[in-house]
Amino acid sequence: MDADDVAGVVGRVRARIGGVGPLEPLLANPDVSDVLVNGPGPVWVERHGRLERTGIDLDRRAIELMVERVVAPLGLRADRTSPIVDARLPDGSRVHVVLPPVAVDGPLVTIRRFAAVTLPIAAFAPPPVTELLQWTVEARLNVVVSGATGAGKTTLLNAVCGHLPLGERVVTIEDVAELRLPGDHVVRLETRPATPDGPAAVTMRDLVRAALRMRPDRIVVGEARGPEALDMIQALNTGHDGSLASCHANGAEHALRRIETMALAAAVDLPLPAVREQVAGAIDVVVHVERGRGGRRRVAAVAEVLDDPAARTRTRLLADDRRVVAKPHRPSRNPDSAPPPPPTRPPVAARLPRPTPAEDETARPTEMALAAPSQERPGADLTTVTPVMRHPVYGLVPTTPPGDRRAALRTALDTQGARDGRVPPDAPIHTRGMSAERGVSPVEPARRSASDQDVGAEPGDAGGSSTELRWDVS
Repeated sequence: MDADDVAGVVGRVRARIGGVGPLEPLLANPDVSDVLVNGPGPVWVERHGRLERTGIDLDRRAIELMVERVVAPLGLRADRTSPIVDARLPDGSRVHVVLPPVAVDGPLVTIRRFAAVTLPIAAFAPPPVTELLQWTVEARLNVVVSGATGAGKTTLLNAVCGHLPLGERVVTIEDVAELRLPGDHVVRLETRPATPDGPAAVTMRDLVRAALRMRPDRIVVGEARGPEALDMIQALNTGHDGSLASCHANGAEHALRRIETMALAAAVDLPLPAVREQVAGAIDVVVHVERGRGGRRRVAAVAEVLDDPAARTRTRLLADDRRVVAKPHRPSRNPDSAPPPPPTRPPVAARLPRPTPAEDETARPTEMALAAPSQERPGADLTTVTPVMRHPVYGLVPTTPPGDRRAALRTALDTQGARDGRVPPDAPIHTRGMSAERGVSPVEPARRSASDQDVGAEPGDAGGSSTELRWDVS
């Protein structure tokens, strides 16, 4: 045997003794994110967001042996008395096992493989949104990451925690230890299920209470799935600023409702308004992550939790998957933090400011409609009209999409004082020192100010200015 054959035999023997046997080559492939064993038969994998059938076939005995090698080092049992087991591999990959009689067609094994290298936040969001997420960590805001199964909540949580300041004591609490946080002072806690041999279960609620006595600077809850959400909320309301958590949800607004529902599931008689007030005070920002059809995971929304728990809409959008749209209202809890990043694109109200009282008295915006055929068809019937508004700073700006031809044409005729039922194709439409001539639509109305335009002048006045805009309404 040559050296390659010997290495192959040695690798297979090692995998059979201490690994997952025939599945080791699949877990060594960096493109594979999930390995699925659906009972005796072929093994499936998820690669780049798509399910693929592999050439590996396992029988029932091979699957049972693999399950025993995975759960035994962790002190767990997987048999008919404990048919559902959650475990993890030495590299942090999550293993979920379901055995008969719960699994009808044979033992089921699902392995969620995590990347060996922690992805940066830039892999989930563009630079403006990345800066906003980094600011939430620096400002010590409490952040909840929401999303569906496989959307990348844990991976994003790892990426966000990569920006935690060095030297802080961070306590992580998880059902199955998946987080791999950088830093020299990270304490990891993991739940333990009850076994038939007698050891009592250690739940997430127990670990949250224990973490409060461990002098944490920040608490990171891997995933809140049940009544431990109440303890998590209480921990965030006791001065542990800058903590993070994750949960399953369809969106930022839905994440708050899920956390409330899980908190109410605790054996505590609390009214819903009290829980909502606790949630509004505990959580500052919700980051919702989604996975596209191609398997790419991205930040879909960053929402700020409003202070009013009785409001119908309790979140305010700060960023979407492309840009930052609003500035956070919640103050930073870190006096040394930098100011939050400004919106990438100012809202419409900022781009079109309201006129000052003086401008409003001298030049009220006049709503009108430009209705004209294109120059290539002079004299043709009007088919599309565009209502516009005369703004004292930006000139003529559209107010509504093209609408009903008769109503808009009547507005145009009233503005011009026409009586013949048509607007001549070569006649400009004047309004307060401006004119709009037929032609092609402008890309953007020219900027104007009170210094270069007499907003109070009428057409024909000496002090007025006439700016021609060419419009295409075809």
